[in-house]
Order: sequence, then C-alpha cells, then structure tokens
Amino acid sequence: FLLKTHVRPERVLYVSSQNASTISPVFANRLEYSKKEKKIVVTLHNLQKNDSDLYVCTGILKNSSFSSVNGSGTMILIREVEQTDCSNSSWGIYGLIVVVALLFSVLTCCTFYRVN
Repeated sequence: FLLKTHVRPERVLYVSSQNASTISPVFANRLEYSKKEKKIVVTLHNLQKNDSDLYVCTGILKNSSFSSVNGSGTMILIREVEQTDCSNSSWGIYGLIVVVALLFSVLTCCTFYRVN
C-alpha cells in the first residue's frame, strides 16, 4: 500500500503479490509505479496543492499470521509560487555578457597598444 496518512487519509496505491494494482481515482494518470522482485518505485506527476500530506508505504506479510511493515514515510508539501517571466531576466544576462566581452576587448587593445 501507499497511503496518505494525515491531511486527507486515503489509499493511494495497492499492489498485490500477484501484481494486481488499484490506483486511487484522484491519482489516475498522475501515478506510475514499477515493481521488481520485492521493490516498488512510485512516481507522482503533476502534483497539486491538495496532494500535500505524509505518504507511507505499508506492506502486509502473509505468513502464519498477518503482520504489517511500515516505512517511515515521506512528507510532500506543495505550495503555489508566482511564475515570473524569464524573458526579462534573460536580457539582463545577455547584456552582462556583452559588457564583459567589450571590456575584455578594450583591455586587450590597451595591452597591445602599450607593447607597441
């Protein structure tokens, strides 16, 4: 199991020992997982603010008695930030590069002038 445990508790992913899986409808088309032997790798895409929570992996061991194994969990916190226009800052970088190139050219010319 992959569980959200605090803000909005729910089962995000269930994978059986026969590889049958159930993905929460909330994460449909946003969750991928791969399973190799006893290891499962889960990737969440297009995270949204309401995805913020503590995610815990839990395994059920089927031996003579059922017992569970819990991971320590991963806290995911999504916050909105303002998107800035990159085109304005790009001009500043280009301008700085041009100024440095011009100053280097002037320095080179002055050095050659003094040598001659």
